[in-house]
Amino acid sequence: MRVLIADDEPLIREGLALVLNRNGFLVSETVGNADDLLLAVQNNPPQLVITDIRMPPGMRDEGLVAALTIKKQHPAIAVVVLSQHVQRQYASELIAEPTGGVGYFLKQRVGDIERFCADLRSVAAGATVLDPEIVAVMGAQARRRGLTAGELTRRQQEVIELMAQGISNAGIASALHLTERSVTGHISRIYEVFGLNVEDDMHRRVLAVTRYLMK
Repeated sequence: MRVLIADDEPLIREGLALVLNRNGFLVSETVGNADDLLLAVQNNPPQLVITDIRMPPGMRDEGLVAALTIKKQHPAIAVVVLSQHVQRQYASELIAEPTGGVGYFLKQRVGDIERFCADLRSVAAGATVLDPEIVAVMGAQARRRGLTAGELTRRQQEVIELMAQGISNAGIASALHLTERSVTGHISRIYEVFGLNVEDDMHRRVLAVTRYLMK
């Protein structure tokens, strides 16, 4: 899998490239600002982009804006944005992309290399994967707002928030001490609540997570 890394810190760029190249990825290019990121994607589209949110020249949200631009112009390219802090607005803008293949992680998540690489592969396969701390913030707000499309039980809310972290049915079952069959039943009910009859299960998971967190 060809990966493009964008970060204004050379040490972070090269460190990420080293980790990924050692774990089955192929880092095709690294860049240090948002303009170079967009140009690199245009010249040699990768399969996955990993970018910091705060990038030159303004050091505000240039990396996020570039990621959103990439998803609009190249929907098949997966994008992962990295941040030092939880920013709900940034996460909301990212997961609003209907095609999936997006991730929003806090930078400390990179320290768990095995989990980080697994999450990157999930995003590249079309999943929406959010850092647990981001899901906690957005999930709490979703619970306060309530659901207008029906009712989810507390257990179903726990299930969908684990889905938002990119966790498989087996992983959800283990985390909640349920059987996989029970988890499947809860997920089916979640799909019913949101009126999701899409054949592609990955797409349904993305839509369910988006509708729950964005309600």
